[in-house]
Amino acid sequence: MADKRKYADRREELIRAVAKRRRKIKAMSIAYKGGKCQVCGYRKYQGALDLHHLNPEEKDFGIGDKGYTRSWEKVKAELDKCILVCANCHREIEAGITQLPEVIRVEKLGEIGELPITIEDNTEPRSP
Repeated sequence: MADKRKYADRREELIRAVAKRRRKIKAMSIAYKGGKCQVCGYRKYQGALDLHHLNPEEKDFGIGDKGYTRSWEKVKAELDKCILVCANCHREIEAGITQLPEVIRVEKLGEIGELPITIEDNTEPRSP
């Protein structure tokens, strides 16, 4: 009878597979959220982009929590609670130095039928 494979035998392979999946999820997340910082437009390096939860109380999990992988559907549901910002803007938002643009703060209104305002036109949300 053949020996059964054990985690210890495949540990390094599994660690690499999980790390690869997490990088793929981050790349997909960045593309899903527009590919650039929603405050300043930074887009040079994916590692410098963070996801900021608009309401921390609604956070079910951190997208990049070490060692965990989730289905893309669950990740998208969590991403819908976030904005994509560069590391500098994220730190400034957390410190209260930078305020989110109005378009980002009313973004969720689009989910219930209103159209969100854009930075360019500065109009109020309107019904379809």
